[in-house]
Amino acid sequence: MSAITFKNITRDFKDGGRTIHVLKDTNVEINSGEFVAIVGPSGSGKSTFLTIAGGLQTPTSGEVYINGQELSVLSEKEREKLRLNEVGFILQASNLVPFLKVNDQFNLFDRIMKDDRSDYRDELLEQLGIKELSNKYPEDLSGGEQQRVAIAKALYNDPTILLADEPTASLDTERALEVVDILAKEAKEQDKAIIMVTHDKRLLDKCDRVLEMKDGELNEVEE
Repeated sequence: MSAITFKNITRDFKDGGRTIHVLKDTNVEINSGEFVAIVGPSGSGKSTFLTIAGGLQTPTSGEVYINGQELSVLSEKEREKLRLNEVGFILQASNLVPFLKVNDQFNLFDRIMKDDRSDYRDELLEQLGIKELSNKYPEDLSGGEQQRVAIAKALYNDPTILLADEPTASLDTERALEVVDILAKEAKEQDKAIIMVTHDKRLLDKCDRVLEMKDGELNEVEE
């Protein structure tokens, strides 16, 4: 089943008197259960692709479908609900709430959803090797520890789609491979569609497909 579909997607930006074509006529389909990597040089359009895939940015032209729903026909409230329930984001910055302890980062989501998933929270923190940090504030964590908390938060609402922008950039090799193993396992065992932007070629063997973004054009990398 298709989780994300791009049909003739473009994204242009104005820079003074000229138009910059960040995404050029992009067509791609990512299925549930797939772990897909996107590689390419900085400024090639990878992050723009992710933000459009997650409904955070509107394309200049074309159609985006998330789990069969075309985003352009949804109201802003409907898009927000779709993002909350279906999409998890892992960004380069951890974006943790600075005045909340690790446990409370998750409790905030529980209050929003009117649910208690503390057992699942503990399981995620254990998997990522940070359960002992649950009562610490973000300022007391290293950059790598903050990123692992962010990854756990992204998985916490059990999204069908996970979009990760350089999720292992601040991790050492051993921990980076462990995180990618977790993402690959989530894709297969929980039938999630996971897209990971990365510059780390050591991680690509863990992925089902590799796409390359270059000058706004997205192409499949042949094995």
